[in-house]
Amino acid sequence: MQNRKRQKTEEPLCVVSLKLLADFWTLRIIVVLAKGEKRYCELQRALDNLNPVTLSNRLQKLEDAELVLRREEVGDKIAVSYQLTKRGLDALPIIDALNAFAKKHK
Repeated sequence: MQNRKRQKTEEPLCVVSLKLLADFWTLRIIVVLAKGEKRYCELQRALDNLNPVTLSNRLQKLEDAELVLRREEVGDKIAVSYQLTKRGLDALPIIDALNAFAKKHK
């Protein structure tokens, strides 16, 4: 009897993207950053004082996926700001389509 190795199947790219974007806070962060660059504290306030650990985790995932650019400004203190990258801006039509779907079927 021949030993058969199980072949690992890769997930379709759309599933990988959906896993990243299908998160409540991730979508909210993208929507807030669509209005322009924000410092960490501004972003946190815009998200109703989202727990800092949750915000940092989501921002790190978005940065790893190259949807968000993190920038440090050195002055008296280090100020960190975030903005959408080209890839992040490319996610906006997807979010707009989800909003249109939700409005149509509410």
